[in-house]
Amino acid sequence: MSNILSLSPSRLEVMHHLEGYVNKMTSKFLRPIDTNWQPSDLLPDASHPDFFEKVKELQERAKELSYDFWIVLIGDMITEEALPTYESWLMAVEGVKQEEYENPWSKWIRGWTAEENRHGDLLNKYLYLSGRVNMKQVEISTQYLISDGFDIGTATDPYRNFVYTSFQELATNISHKRVAQLAGTHDNSDLEKMCSMVAADEYRHAYAYMSFVEKILEVDPNEMLFAFEDMMRKKIVMPAHYLREIGGKVGETFKHFSDCAQRLGVYTAEDYVDIMEVLIQKWNIADLKDLNETGEKARDYIMKLPTRLLRVAERMKTDKTAGYKFKWID
Repeated sequence: MSNILSLSPSRLEVMHHLEGYVNKMTSKFLRPIDTNWQPSDLLPDASHPDFFEKVKELQERAKELSYDFWIVLIGDMITEEALPTYESWLMAVEGVKQEEYENPWSKWIRGWTAEENRHGDLLNKYLYLSGRVNMKQVEISTQYLISDGFDIGTATDPYRNFVYTSFQELATNISHKRVAQLAGTHDNSDLEKMCSMVAADEYRHAYAYMSFVEKILEVDPNEMLFAFEDMMRKKIVMPAHYLREIGGKVGETFKHFSDCAQRLGVYTAEDYVDIMEVLIQKWNIADLKDLNETGEKARDYIMKLPTRLLRVAERMKTDKTAGYKFKWID
């Protein structure tokens, strides 16, 4: 990754060039804190006389949800709770200047983090109240995930990081949206609403990161395309790819969690391809002009990749049985 660590001056110039845009658009990409939804808006109120009755109703509705559903919901929650890792990673990106409090990039990351923080809080409290989960085992996995960190193959390069965050926020939007739909089919309207609201946040955040890439393509298309190509060659890893349970190896649990998501149709290999096609269309890759040889080669690779990946996805076979027993559920 040494080629990423030695960034060209042009990248820093582009990041500085975009500061005005980021400063202007942050208020559009993020919701006002005073009027934004909070986890307490969606959960039983412990100060209210009917609190225990509401919790009992929540637990009764939770009994209808399948084992795989709970595993996916828990994995999604742990992923959201590992937010300190994601913020510290983005703060280290070249051009962010976290030491400058009013720097538009650091302000954006702090605001994005603040909105994302609500997701883990909400799902954590729901899981606790549901009575279906071994919360200590879940908390151990959460602490491991934050402690183990992650390596998403971007180093401190803003271009690669924005490709990753665009892709990943779209992926989390899909996952939370599908979980919401499944909850709705089991008449769990409260959980459906929770996951839908999280999914809406994720899409808005994806749109922000996609817009950053759009702006970079306007002024530095060849280097941006090369970064896009590089990330797709490496493959986008999920932020919880080091997920593990007590006594397990780093990353051991992630495969089993992914299998559950694939079985339920919450996040599949086909979704990976669909996201890439969304990014290609959003960034108008096919019609970019005035590319050099490096840019043309990168575009050629990117444009052909979805078809190749779809053939691979169609050949993939997922075990339809849930053989692995997670410690998260007794």
